[in-house]
Amino acid sequence: MNIFTLRIAPEMGQDQTKQQIEKGLRLYQSNQTDKALHVWTKVLEKTSDPGGKFRVLGCLITAHSEMGKYKDMLKYALEQIDTAREMEDPDYLTEGYLNLARSNEKLCDFQKTVSYCKTCLNMQGTTVSLQLNGQVCLSMGNAYLGLSVFQKALESYEKALRYAHNNDDKMLECRVCCSLGNIYVHLKDYEKALFFPCKAAELVNDYGKSWSLKYRAMSQFHMSVAYRKLDRLADAMECCEESMKIALQHGDRPLQALCLLNFADIHRCRHDVNKAFPRYESALGIMTEIGNRLGQTHVYLGVAKCWLLQKEFEKALESLERAQELADGMGNKLSTLKVHCLREGIYRNNKQQEELREQVVKFLQCVEELELYCGMCGESIGDRDQKLQALPCSHIFHLKCLQTNGTKGCPKCFKSSIKPGFV
Repeated sequence: MNIFTLRIAPEMGQDQTKQQIEKGLRLYQSNQTDKALHVWTKVLEKTSDPGGKFRVLGCLITAHSEMGKYKDMLKYALEQIDTAREMEDPDYLTEGYLNLARSNEKLCDFQKTVSYCKTCLNMQGTTVSLQLNGQVCLSMGNAYLGLSVFQKALESYEKALRYAHNNDDKMLECRVCCSLGNIYVHLKDYEKALFFPCKAAELVNDYGKSWSLKYRAMSQFHMSVAYRKLDRLADAMECCEESMKIALQHGDRPLQALCLLNFADIHRCRHDVNKAFPRYESALGIMTEIGNRLGQTHVYLGVAKCWLLQKEFEKALESLERAQELADGMGNKLSTLKVHCLREGIYRNNKQQEELREQVVKFLQCVEELELYCGMCGESIGDRDQKLQALPCSHIFHLKCLQTNGTKGCPKCFKSSIKPGFV
């Protein structure tokens, strides 16, 4: 027997790598995720083409992100950045750092996310890199929101939106609109919180025939949260059911967990704690498994509110303790603020004056750190449903203050630009 017939090449070249990646994509798009992962893993083992290896790692990163396997996502992102470094190509490096940023964003390591995003924006690549900048700004905005740095989050979202418009990238615009809806939920401007995901839903309807259904599911989820905040609970339930149906079809566990959390919150708003508790529990199970610490924090805050409805103050305090541990670990100051606010109510009810004073002081410190007050009237923002307006510099004011003041430009920027010697 000829010795060469025994030598089956262990490596696949560029063309074969490309064919197998495309085969995996077709399987993935037809919801045959396990088969797609099997094909891509084999490519990773056998390919001799660095560009092909980089691309297949990108496929694995996306798939594991959508499945909620964030630790695996991070593992592949680290492997991808090593491949990019070997190739010494700034475009590949930019994409690699973006995937590292996204992996850390999903695992709620927000400081790392910001750091990797800044690295991306400093890379001197070609137009390919520039097209990724919108996605980088979106990830950075989400990380700043995770850290409760609202002005920088808004700034990043505005930049991402500009990139989306300049590149006519409707998918990116859709994602940014959902994130803008999310930030206005936190700032309690519920009209804007509903406007932006409705805009995202319009984009999906007008342009999204070739997109994955996940964009529809995402916009429906964010609409549901805004409807709940506006006390339109029937609309909230309808949108959340639509989102959950798509999430189940696609095996999107992260979105399933968020929908379960929102279902629980809707039941709590209806004072139906017996339906709320099991949904909080299911949401917590998935969020703990995938590593969504921010989601876990929101679950514990919701559970605490349920215990408060039942006047179970000790159990509420236990849930708040867990929420604070998670919030402190991530640096999510807004959740810490909510913990102090709820504790304050408990201690006031129990007439525990010393503990009450401590919570009031901590609450006010949090408000100061978060800059949750209007730069014109000095009153707080984000403590009730009010119309807000962000100026181009991303400073946020009450809309009524801007309208009555009639000022040109930003009062906060004007104040900080005055030199002390000339005051």
